[in-house]
Amino acid sequence: MLKKEEEIRDNIMEIVAHLMALSARTAPKSAGIDDIEIVVITGEEKDKLAKKMKDMSKEKERNFIRDAIGVEKASCVILVGVKGGKSLGLNCGACGFVTCEGFKKRERQGGKDYLGPSCAFKLVDLGIAIGSAVKTAGILNADNRVMYRIGTAARKLGYTVSDVVFGIPIASSGKNPFFDRVFK
Repeated sequence: MLKKEEEIRDNIMEIVAHLMALSARTAPKSAGIDDIEIVVITGEEKDKLAKKMKDMSKEKERNFIRDAIGVEKASCVILVGVKGGKSLGLNCGACGFVTCEGFKKRERQGGKDYLGPSCAFKLVDLGIAIGSAVKTAGILNADNRVMYRIGTAARKLGYTVSDVVFGIPIASSGKNPFFDRVFK
């Protein structure tokens, strides 16, 4: 049997996505507490995500369309998010409260795109998990880019329960489609 790379590309990218998920999951977490959420999106759900991003461009800004086109070109999308509502009890003040007790008593509110406030250490954990995932994509030569707009659309679609989430589209092509930053 002969298979051309084009015929197995999406399957390869799904394997890459699973390895990226593993990297995000095993990334170091503050105090060893894991509040990271990882979701792999393919097929119809990926198409719905791109459509939602295009719809959001009417109320937000045109770059949602640009990034939606990137999602359409992707084989799959990995969401990496965090539930940032639990503090570590360090009283560091980075969340904007003097103590973690004050943070715990606060009213959680949805901002434009995310729910907050969030513990700064949870947000650091999110950044490390995202970095670990894209490191794996890079090692495996998968085209990728971290995109905030994907995360906001995914939250609106209910694809994630995270307070803060980013999306990473991945593809295998002769040129990374996620760095075509010219809006048409």
